[in-house]
Amino acid sequence: MVLPGHPYDRFGAANQVTTGRALLAASVAALVLAPASDNTAWAAVGLGLVTTGLDGVDGWLARRSGMVSAFGARFDMEVDAFLILALAVLTWEHGKAGPWILASGLLRYLFVAAGWSLPWMQRALPPSSRRQAACVLQIAGLLVALLPTVPAPAASAAAAVSLGVLCYSFLVDVVWLWQRA
Repeated sequence: MVLPGHPYDRFGAANQVTTGRALLAASVAALVLAPASDNTAWAAVGLGLVTTGLDGVDGWLARRSGMVSAFGARFDMEVDAFLILALAVLTWEHGKAGPWILASGLLRYLFVAAGWSLPWMQRALPPSSRRQAACVLQIAGLLVALLPTVPAPAASAAAAVSLGVLCYSFLVDVVWLWQRA
């Protein structure tokens, strides 16, 4: 059985990889319940690296198989957003950044919620390498911040820089949507 809105007769290898990434991201999120420790941080960083590494594989598989779809792109984006949220919570829990870092994990969900009340925010955005780079940079910044070997001030700086890039990326998209309202 294929999900509604999926344009192909099978789920495809790319979506299977994204499903695996979702399971890995859920494993990172489960670490939120573990006591803050170096072992927990190393586990989150390791899982986050594998999850992020596989991010390039699913897109490559979709293009190679000719099964690129809006469904797959959205599935991939939501897995990334969930991973960022889990990593942001862990970064805060481990004392590497203040509660402000949660903004990096909440931006995607605030953007979606804004679309519920502001119809002009519902327009589809064009593909963007800026958006992809900002996402990867945000994940990388959170992974660096979580490393037990990185002291809190440096971790906070890495998290702040990556959050700044992510905020800029969202701002560009909001302005683009507003100008076309």
